[in-house]
Amino acid sequence: MITLLTDFGTADYFVPAVKGVILSIHPTVQIIDLTHEIPAQDITAGAFTLGACYQNFPAGTIHLAVVDPGVGSARRAIVVRAGNQLFVGPDNGIFSYVYARESQVHVFQLERDEYFRHPVSATFHGRDVFAPVAAWLSRGLQPEAVGREIQDYIGIEIPQPLNDADGNRVIGSILHIDRFGNCITNLTERELRIEQSGIRNPESAIKLLFAGREIGQFGSHFAQSAVKGEPFAYLGSAGFWEIALWCDSAANRLGARRGTEVILEFQ
Repeated sequence: MITLLTDFGTADYFVPAVKGVILSIHPTVQIIDLTHEIPAQDITAGAFTLGACYQNFPAGTIHLAVVDPGVGSARRAIVVRAGNQLFVGPDNGIFSYVYARESQVHVFQLERDEYFRHPVSATFHGRDVFAPVAAWLSRGLQPEAVGREIQDYIGIEIPQPLNDADGNRVIGSILHIDRFGNCITNLTERELRIEQSGIRNPESAIKLLFAGREIGQFGSHFAQSAVKGEPFAYLGSAGFWEIALWCDSAANRLGARRGTEVILEFQ
């Protein structure tokens, strides 16, 4: 199985060209589209989206991820072995959440051009480099066969919640905003836990401050939002606390964006 995550969109020929190369090498392989709607050149959004879903796939899955503003430059092309899966793409941080979550990570630089499609375009490595390598891997090629293992691979910084000097607050931030306008923070159950009956936290959290507002509603699902026009916090399916509005965009209504500060205050 090969999954595809790109910023190519679906209006142009890019995605079918990638699939055509894969199927030319391995006609029976299953291809799954994760998304082709990552914002153009937004490596951080691509990394988050891949990190949120790759663990849902079976062992042996090959994830081809191409958000590649450095295509044609000196940036390296890599294969990653981690979590019993393989990842193929540019060495630009697109696999940062994989690196952060997996204890065993091996990264190989793509050097054996006999596994590439020729001639190799300087602007379309998704088709000419990553797609054929992913296809050969799906046929049993081992990552060691494509090039040497490297240790200095690129990772983007994933913001982590910080405790202030007094220990009364945890300062977090927005990692991602989804298509519904829900604001996904970097706060997890480590900072704030919830059970079906409501908030349960040994630190007795009393305030969640976000975009100049105090979030007064907490729960486990949207139907618990008693006041429909007020922001609502819940533990999302990706494992992070999210802030939303019932049937509305919290990001638009509150003026939030990636990096906006979130503060958890304790009693």
